[in-house]
Amino acid sequence: MKPVIFGLSGEELTPDERALFAEVNPVGYTFFRRNIRDREQLRALTDSLRSIHGREDVLIFIDQEGGRVMRMQPPTWPDFPPGSAFDALYDISAMTAIEAARVNAEALGLVLNQVGITVNYLPVLDVRVPDTTPAIGDRSMGSDPMRVAALGRAVLDGLHKGGVAGVIKHMPGHGRAVVDSHFELPHVHATREELEQDIAPFRALNTATMGMTAHLVYDAWDAQRCATMSPTVIHDIIRGAIGFDGLLMSDDLEMKALKGDVPTHAVDCIAAGCDVALNCWGRFDEMVAIVERLPDISDEARRRFDAATAALPSVTFDQQRLDHLLAKRDELLALAAHLADEKATKAATGASWA
Repeated sequence: MKPVIFGLSGEELTPDERALFAEVNPVGYTFFRRNIRDREQLRALTDSLRSIHGREDVLIFIDQEGGRVMRMQPPTWPDFPPGSAFDALYDISAMTAIEAARVNAEALGLVLNQVGITVNYLPVLDVRVPDTTPAIGDRSMGSDPMRVAALGRAVLDGLHKGGVAGVIKHMPGHGRAVVDSHFELPHVHATREELEQDIAPFRALNTATMGMTAHLVYDAWDAQRCATMSPTVIHDIIRGAIGFDGLLMSDDLEMKALKGDVPTHAVDCIAAGCDVALNCWGRFDEMVAIVERLPDISDEARRRFDAATAALPSVTFDQQRLDHLLAKRDELLALAAHLADEKATKAATGASWA
């Protein structure tokens, strides 16, 4: 097995992709909009990946967060709100927000489960600060670490109940980035004491089976290398201070925060301590080059992979359940909007708010 997650070039496997994947047995696969047309096509694609490996527990990933980050789009699939919607609801009622986040995530899980996807890159546990880059922005579930952790736990629980696993991201925290790591390498100048706020949600959810790194340089920990490429950050902070022992994957190695060629990035992130390299774009020559340069998966990474696949939930899709969850989520979010409007009206008229 090679410690890499590969993207695919289109809506169905090419003969070259099928042959390569059968030969090298990558850890998993990740989907983008270019891979998605409708339910029937997407289910056929996930089934074709399972047929290569002859098992059901193939790790098939997608970024289906809600809001700006949704690979499966309406009207074919339901719309989902961004993380900030639950942060706003938390201001009105913490318990209502937690339930809404759980219900929404369960609905997300069912939607993915129906088409054979097994893992969602969610929850986003990045703690927002006043100058957080818009690349994170409304994807974050708040500026309070414990609120983010509480909502993140609800998301993990909901996804599992809906039939998919979650991935906590972006470790050790992307909230202090002021530039977009898709295009530039962010540098974080916060002190070790300040960074305790960033790692707190990850520490609270450190028993998650899978996690993703951030392409950020944290001067307090390693001023020379971004977290994905830093043995210090991975071993001392992610494995040590956070206490995460799940399957650790890099963020997408094609992002422009990283300079140089992708096969070298794959080798470097594995050498730094990532279990898995994430290569999203489905460029065949690039995938071949990565395979040629990567070692086989390490024993420790294989242990974590086995634990992650063993923990994948088994759920049968239920359309009535999905409809109920979506209606309940919308009811909870509408209630929050109503209470917020009522509170604002009373404040404007000088009435007391009990």
